[in-house]
Amino acid sequence: MMKIFISQPMKNLSEEEIKADRKRAIEKVKNIYGDDVEIIDNYNNKYQKPLVCLAKSIELLAAADIAYFCKGWNKARGCRIEYMCANDYGIGAYFEEE
Repeated sequence: MMKIFISQPMKNLSEEEIKADRKRAIEKVKNIYGDDVEIIDNYNNKYQKPLVCLAKSIELLAAADIAYFCKGWNKARGCRIEYMCANDYGIGAYFEEE
């Protein structure tokens, strides 16, 4: 089973907007890779400091086969760092079209 990590911008978005974007991304992932995928649950709103969230995300990214980057990833500092990690450590990347 392929493990998929979703990297998505979150700054200045409500929890509802984040969840809606994530749901849309999961649907696209399943359209691309089929239903036999495991979506890594990296959305966790219990952490208050952004750097703590990023650290946890990188830990979860380490288990992924593919990182799916949502629209706007290249303008979000955390997503750019996740991309650098995925790229440097051989995790495949898929970029959502703008």
